Amino acid sequence: MDIEFNKNEDSLKQLNFQLRNKLKKIYLGGGPIKIESQHKKGKLTARERVEYLRDPGSEFLEIGALAGDGMYEEHGGCPSAGVITGIGYVSGRQCVIVANDATVKAGAWFPITAKKNLRAQEISIENRLPIIYLVDSAGVYLPLQDEIFPDKEHFGRQFRNNAVMSSRGIIQVAAIMGSCVAGGAYLPIMSDEAMIVDKTGSIFLAGSYLVKAAIGEDIDNETLGGATTHCEISGITDNKYDSDEECLDAIKRIFDKIGSFPKAGFDRIEPIPPQKNQEEIYGIIPSDRIKPYEILEIIKRIVDNSEFDQFKAAYGKSLVCGLGRIEGWAIGIVANQRKVVKSKTGEMQLGGVIYSDSANKAARFIMNCNQRKIPLLFLQDVTGFMVGSRAEQGGIIKDGAKMVNAMANSVVPKFTIVMGNSYGAGNYAMCGKAYDPRLIFAWPTAQIAVMSGDAAAKTLLQIKIATLKAKGEKLSEQEEKKLLKEIKQTYDHQLSPYYAASRIWVDGIIDPIETRKVIAMGIEAANHAPLEKNYNVGVIQT
Repeated sequence: MDIEFNKNEDSLKQLNFQLRNKLKKIYLGGGPIKIESQHKKGKLTARERVEYLRDPGSEFLEIGALAGDGMYEEHGGCPSAGVITGIGYVSGRQCVIVANDATVKAGAWFPITAKKNLRAQEISIENRLPIIYLVDSAGVYLPLQDEIFPDKEHFGRQFRNNAVMSSRGIIQVAAIMGSCVAGGAYLPIMSDEAMIVDKTGSIFLAGSYLVKAAIGEDIDNETLGGATTHCEISGITDNKYDSDEECLDAIKRIFDKIGSFPKAGFDRIEPIPPQKNQEEIYGIIPSDRIKPYEILEIIKRIVDNSEFDQFKAAYGKSLVCGLGRIEGWAIGIVANQRKVVKSKTGEMQLGGVIYSDSANKAARFIMNCNQRKIPLLFLQDVTGFMVGSRAEQGGIIKDGAKMVNAMANSVVPKFTIVMGNSYGAGNYAMCGKAYDPRLIFAWPTAQIAVMSGDAAAKTLLQIKIATLKAKGEKLSEQEEKKLLKEIKQTYDHQLSPYYAASRIWVDGIIDPIETRKVIAMGIEAANHAPLEKNYNVGVIQT
């Protein structure tokens, strides 16, 4: 291995180390004191519940672990958005699990909590996966109620989803394992089956204090909405259990008896690990994101047996398209080529830039994958589309539009991994968040923004200088440098994959070695949902 490889490897391993440390802290939720408080009440924490519920030794793909990171600091923070969500296995059945974390503000809903819960329901709906709700929440976080209560994608949307999911035959099972109050009480009762833990679970539209204030009735919460009341008198809950463990065991028994489901029919054979060492990815990705590298060396460390059949290998070389397998599943891959390549006319093309020929190639490849019912994986390290008079006269806008049209209308499931740069329209064309990838994850090396930090800072500085000039003011050279530094620091913070993950622009940040697991579990989930319409790209400008 050369010096450059070792430098890259050290850099990416350090980023992975930082990721693990951040996640380790986030996994503590509200902290050791709050965890101990849960245990003293005879309750498991949200993460302990998820761990107990899922099959021993099975994989769990957490969604949104970094949601809320660095947000709401003035309110004491909201680690992991106060809720655990992900795809796991219960009694051999793949499903979505949602568990309120009562160690974080008593499981109250912040704005990002609503977004994360809706993302979990979205995954369930898209893939027709059964969903389990482990409810333990004080309801809406009142100081921020205006940001979570009234709008379309706010708190109430989850109950609308409950109804829609039920009508579509998506299995929903809920366990009330702590507080379940006000509007939140509808979630478990709109599920197929609602169970409750005796003495710790409670469900009511208004707690004892509000009842006293509203109608003058003196009553304790247990009598008002405990397990005995709702299992024996109101009939709102179906069964009560003496402990969290007994309740979770009951869910396992429900899932043990679920019938089979129609499948999408994506092709899978016996998995074969890559021949090339996956850990060499650490040394291939440059620590300096401007430097080029060969994307095929990454692909061959992700696909089974390192076998990859390229589509139009000699044409449109700034995008690599082809077919392979990941954990046995057939997959079509569209990836940005980061090394400088030569076009069909002999012109040298910049790495990470999408040109007209590569956009046309990708559009055709995406159409082919839809024709053959093969899921698509987009590997992003893109600085955008080519600009300049030659590109404009060559029709880059219409060629880029073809690619976006073919990708946006895809009926086969799409998955996106942001490996490096994800800038501007390149983010869109390579199936960014706005284009409904079933899963979208980032590597620690990712950056997501309209443009790079340097380019954005210089652009914003010129706008500032022009504004001041119009007022008859002028900055000194020293003032310009100071302002440029401040602008770049702010912009670079927003470029970070953690900034994206905290806002659920991506589902999480992963070690590159986890890529195969993420994609395989994603395709397995997608295979639960048969394709419901034919592929049609609509009008394409030629």
